[in-house]
Amino acid sequence: MIIITGCIVARSDTIEQLRRLSLEHVHRSRSEPGCLSHDVHADLENGLRLVFLETWRDRDAVALHFAVPTSREFVKAARELAAEPPVIRIYTAEAVAM
Repeated sequence: MIIITGCIVARSDTIEQLRRLSLEHVHRSRSEPGCLSHDVHADLENGLRLVFLETWRDRDAVALHFAVPTSREFVKAARELAAEPPVIRIYTAEAVAM
């Protein structure tokens, strides 16, 4: 399983547009093959910060996700609306039985 985390800090004049675009991106991404979950959250300590948490079946699913034109368009738009460069981290994970 692949876990992706990300965050975007918006400017005060772009937060509503970034929230809308983020929700569209999340909803669209959930229908992609290999997407196990894809969520966006608002940071309670910084109202301009959006946090993404995604889980994907494997690296191939992630590669396909990043190749989708609408995913690339979202990243480009997010960079333009952000107050600072967005951060994306990708991890390989293994489920642990409890």
